[in-house]
Amino acid sequence: MKIKKDSIISMKSSEMLYNFLENNNLHKKDFAQMIGVTLSYVYNLIDETIPFSTRSTTLERIATVMDIDPEEFVEYKIPQDPILFDETTEFIKEKIKEKGLTNVQFLKSFPRKQRLQIVDILRGARPIPLDWSEICLIAQILDIPKAEMYDYWENRLRQLLKTSGFNFDSNNDLANAMFDCARKYVYKSCSL
Repeated sequence: MKIKKDSIISMKSSEMLYNFLENNNLHKKDFAQMIGVTLSYVYNLIDETIPFSTRSTTLERIATVMDIDPEEFVEYKIPQDPILFDETTEFIKEKIKEKGLTNVQFLKSFPRKQRLQIVDILRGARPIPLDWSEICLIAQILDIPKAEMYDYWENRLRQLLKTSGFNFDSNNDLANAMFDCARKYVYKSCSL
């Protein structure tokens, strides 16, 4: 359940967080794992035992899980580091909306240890994983055909190879053979 923007203006960040957890029946422990903090830290934020976080990373993770803009927290200061714009991340966000899932529902579809990584992907702090099995899991959850996900994976791997010094001009035949082999393997092995 998304919080109405009108009600956010008059609420403290700790109240927004508490209401979100209650309205979404999200256990504080699950939430703590999703944003990469301890359970006691979440309790302290809600109880206002400590000031609400001003760390950009933490606020962006909280906002991603809550599916709101981080700027809606008065404590948020726009970070100096640029946010990664990745067409794959935007594609995944569109698919989450098309499937009618909230970010919390999407995150709960993953093993607990993987949720923080997915939050960081959704907030633009890291690109999609290179591990094909992780990409298959994302595709499976969102009912995305493997052919569509393969193209995003290949583009990601090409970017990584290029930034690592791989020269596609002089190694074009090798690159094409590698990706043809990978494409054949993926289409045979991953059932979606």
